[in-house]
Amino acid sequence: VELVESGGGLVQAGGSLRLSCAASTGTSRLIAMGWYRQAPDNQRELVAEFISGLTNTIYADSVKGRFTISRDYAKDTVNLEMDSLKPEDTGVYYCHARRAGMYAHIEIWGQGTLVTVSE
Repeated sequence: VELVESGGGLVQAGGSLRLSCAASTGTSRLIAMGWYRQAPDNQRELVAEFISGLTNTIYADSVKGRFTISRDYAKDTVNLEMDSLKPEDTGVYYCHARRAGMYAHIEIWGQGTLVTVSE
């Protein structure tokens, strides 16, 4: 499975951006799919994700009420709508997916897309 991301870019504080992620083999066999981010000098952290066979969602406390993760069933993508962006939201955003392997779960990552929020 390969993850292809789109979206991201530069936006002023208070603005909005939308990220989209497509899985090359579709989402039907995925256990989880969503978005993580990594700011300079920080560890990669969860932003928002579908879990439990893509039936439930979880969000980082820092983005609750501002970010919305959704599925586009027609395009078979997972999207992240980011509103009221803050400079601290700046970072590389990675699409993540998990699928069941023979002996353990397999983690899959996209190449990352840069989001920059200016003051």
